[in-house]
Amino acid sequence: MKFTPVKVNFFNLFKLPLAFFGGVRVKSITDNEVVVTIKHRWLNQNPFKSMFWAAQGMAAEMPTGILVMKAIYDSKRKVSMLVTHQEADFYKKATGRVTFSCKGGNEIREAIQKSIATKEGQQILLTAEGINEDGVVVSTFKFQWSLKVKN
Repeated sequence: MKFTPVKVNFFNLFKLPLAFFGGVRVKSITDNEVVVTIKHRWLNQNPFKSMFWAAQGMAAEMPTGILVMKAIYDSKRKVSMLVTHQEADFYKKATGRVTFSCKGGNEIREAIQKSIATKEGQQILLTAEGINEDGVVVSTFKFQWSLKVKN
């Protein structure tokens, strides 16, 4: 599958409907960065009239996961991928449109190559920062991915 925002958003409709109907949308994909947005609305809000932390988590995990999937696809190898740890920090109420981006394509490709060479799993830490429409960081999510090339 060629990784384009339209194809990934369509994929989400059928395979990740909670993310799709919660408003998560992929805006851009390159080899090194993926940008995803989510808009605060009734469906993803908490009782305090801001975006529920889990909705932010879905939007934050998506750019990291797409980068991993794209690097795996480009490697033409079978690689297992799994989130093994996650941390988040929240700085401000998330309202309006929040943009999450992750830049980590090079580190992912290096981890895959190291797994090929050593035949061992590799851990990589990817960060997605959520920025509101005013340019203020509202949250930061860190996802530790485990990558292992299959025989």
